[in-house]
Amino acid sequence: MGRELTGWALDLDGVIWRGTETVPGAPAAVARLRAAGVPIAFVTNSAQRTPAQVADKLASHGIPDAESDVITAAVAATTMVDPGDRVLAIGSDGVFEALRARGCTVVHDGPADAVIMGITQAFDYEMMTRAMHAIADGARFIATNTDSTFPMADRLVPGNGALVAAVATATGLEPEIAGKPHHPIAELVRAQLGPSGLMVGDRADTDGLFADVVGYDFALVLSGVTTEADLPTDPPAVHTAPDLAVLVDRLLED
Repeated sequence: MGRELTGWALDLDGVIWRGTETVPGAPAAVARLRAAGVPIAFVTNSAQRTPAQVADKLASHGIPDAESDVITAAVAATTMVDPGDRVLAIGSDGVFEALRARGCTVVHDGPADAVIMGITQAFDYEMMTRAMHAIADGARFIATNTDSTFPMADRLVPGNGALVAAVATATGLEPEIAGKPHHPIAELVRAQLGPSGLMVGDRADTDGLFADVVGYDFALVLSGVTTEADLPTDPPAVHTAPDLAVLVDRLLED
């Protein structure tokens, strides 16, 4: 079945790695997809890293030469603003580098055309206040994603959605969202992989909904946030497997 698909879009957290730990079998599964000629995109809602940095991390987990296959929510967010816009950026390297590549002016206080929020462990009250004031003065409110948590090796930690919720509460406004399951990142995936394919992820509330938006089948792996106790999910998965290795074995069987 895998050979019939235009491409496979692979989530990272919970599919390829959990924190610093590699999900067992994931590198070999990706190698098998590549050997079979299946186009791959690594699609992440994390906005911490640039595509080059994501590729470096993939290489450290045994998956080399991936930079051209990486699609991040940070890059998707920059498609929502115009070159030359002043953007108050809250985030990490992934957001700042994507904005510079887009030709935007990155500012740390208003006035601004837009506020873009990505995950950063440095988030504090001052950042929240600056974002609140810029939005109150008319800046668009854009979030790279609103994932409430993401998986580390042994536990869940707060995601960008927790930070965005603070600013949304302060402003009384909800953000436009770039990452899964929304259209900005879906357009990037379709442009790279085509109109049909498989979205592989570890959570239905982002990856499953995203599969519907992008028009792909949803394959759920139980190596991240979702466990067997959470089944069935909404939306339901077309395929469910313990991890990527088992999924690839099933779908690439001769």
